[in-house]
Amino acid sequence: MTSSGRRLTPCLALVVGCLAVPAPAAATYDAEPPVGEPVRQTFTPRMEESGIAARDVKLGPERLNRPLRTQRVDLVGLTWKGEAPPLRVRTRSADGWTDWQPTEVIDDGPDAGSREAKGVTGTDLLWTGGADRVQVDVRGPRPAGLTLTLMDLPPSITAAPAMRTAVPLARGTNEFRPRWFGRRAWGADPRLRDGRPTYNRTIQQLHVHHTVNSNDYRAGDVPALIRGMYRYHTVNLGWSDIGYNFLVDRFGRIWVGRAGGPKEAVRGAHTLGFNATSTGVALIGNFETSEPSRKARKALVHLAAWKLDKYDRNPRGKVRVFSHGSDRFRYGAKVRLPVLDGHRDTNQTACPGIKLYRRLPDIRVRTANRIERFRG
Repeated sequence: MTSSGRRLTPCLALVVGCLAVPAPAAATYDAEPPVGEPVRQTFTPRMEESGIAARDVKLGPERLNRPLRTQRVDLVGLTWKGEAPPLRVRTRSADGWTDWQPTEVIDDGPDAGSREAKGVTGTDLLWTGGADRVQVDVRGPRPAGLTLTLMDLPPSITAAPAMRTAVPLARGTNEFRPRWFGRRAWGADPRLRDGRPTYNRTIQQLHVHHTVNSNDYRAGDVPALIRGMYRYHTVNLGWSDIGYNFLVDRFGRIWVGRAGGPKEAVRGAHTLGFNATSTGVALIGNFETSEPSRKARKALVHLAAWKLDKYDRNPRGKVRVFSHGSDRFRYGAKVRLPVLDGHRDTNQTACPGIKLYRRLPDIRVRTANRIERFRG
């Protein structure tokens, strides 16, 4: 889906590696030089029962550096096993080729040793907004199991609801608990889930994330965007469910992510090494490049105040937490971190984006003020 809602011409070429197009050629795989003639084969995202049109393309030696044709794609991701050299991606749409974008290894994920940790590594999903070509550049040996995931997000199978139709509050409660949309509202297919939810004994922290994929989506795009993340997390990365406990869109709407009950301490797969005592909230967008909207920040404040107050946590305070092993803190380390923190506080990542991260001090104050106001 483009921001204008236009559809592009189908069956255009997807490019992996070097292709003679009116743009600079990509570097080839060092270990797999191109051989033979290009293969003319169409890789079209197929509608799945979950309501997502998707296709996983194995980038083996026989398909490297050759044109792979596909219909339009809105989201792309790369997955593999083991270590990988630097990867870059660029896409082409009606406006031409984008600049090369270095991919960031996804640091959302289950803790090592958990039943969800399947040994698959991947990039964040990249929003293309209706690309007709994708080009991948690998500087080094091709990683094992390298797979390109293509998604074409169809119109929502459920209409994106307006705020006034959110889940009503129980009788006798006040407005402290925020309104949210449940999994049914975004079309979660229960068949993609693997097993029952796991619950934490307590919540010590609320980790703030961004999803990276898009800033200019429309209100009606959100259910399909979440379904795309759900499909990628479960089918491609092997997690038991979508990683985030909650998601917040730029219109200020809160969406329930992982199953198990929004009122419960459901263990997510959002902050490697720190899932066992936390909840994870992802703002939909890329906040390295754009400011989070006022409505999104307000929704985050309301959600954080309600969730942290349930466990008597001070959003302006710090807490000592046990690390189950991340790329920043070794397994067993006891780390003193903010109660309401950004993903980069626990992992080597740019998440939740510098423009959102700089807003966290103000968000902590506003969250604490809201708790104090309703407690009084």
